[in-house]
Amino acid sequence: MAMLGPQNRPKYPDYETEAPVQRQFYPYADNGGSVVAIAGDDFVVIGADTRLSTGFAIYTREQKKIFKLSDKTVLGCGGCWCDTLTLTRIISARMQMYEQEHNKTMSTTAAAQMLSTMMYYKRFFPYYVSNMLVGLDTEGKGCVYSYDPVGHCERATYRAVGSSGALLQPLLDNQVGKKNMLNADKNPITLEKATAIIKDVFISAAERDIYTGDSITINIITKDGIKEESFPLRKD
Repeated sequence: MAMLGPQNRPKYPDYETEAPVQRQFYPYADNGGSVVAIAGDDFVVIGADTRLSTGFAIYTREQKKIFKLSDKTVLGCGGCWCDTLTLTRIISARMQMYEQEHNKTMSTTAAAQMLSTMMYYKRFFPYYVSNMLVGLDTEGKGCVYSYDPVGHCERATYRAVGSSGALLQPLLDNQVGKKNMLNADKNPITLEKATAIIKDVFISAAERDIYTGDSITINIITKDGIKEESFPLRKD
């Protein structure tokens, strides 16, 4: 019997295999954004940029990332925008339920604890958001609460989170915390000084971070309410 050559050998399709194909599910998107807050004895100043982008594409240059929860409480968010919208909608609904049930507005401290519980509840599929909740506590003092993705909460007097948080936090440590400074002024920071520092750090962030730019929205929280300002940044 003649031997079959390679070109004449029968093919068996049942035994042919393909290269392995990897399937991935990644529902998150990083839309950038940075949030900075500084608290004083009787005020809080919080600022967030207005650029909403992904990669090298800019969706809009006028997206506010600061959400008013009450007359003394404000939430700043950066990261995945769809998670931000979902989280803020749920928080707003829960604060309305609290007000209708107890006939009073939820305090900043209670809102901070509620947000921590909400994020911990979603710890197995967390919100991809950098949160910062600020306001005046029951004694009228300014407070800043920052969070990790699973709800760990920390109170501070100043904080920077978001895409340029790692760039801005050392600058705040020096200018606000007076760290690594000789003969530093130990007097409490004033409202005008805190507002000027927030503008300066965002100008620095816009030079180094492509996800931060266009302009910043600033909310000033005092016993008289919330005052909103805006400040332009570079748009390239």
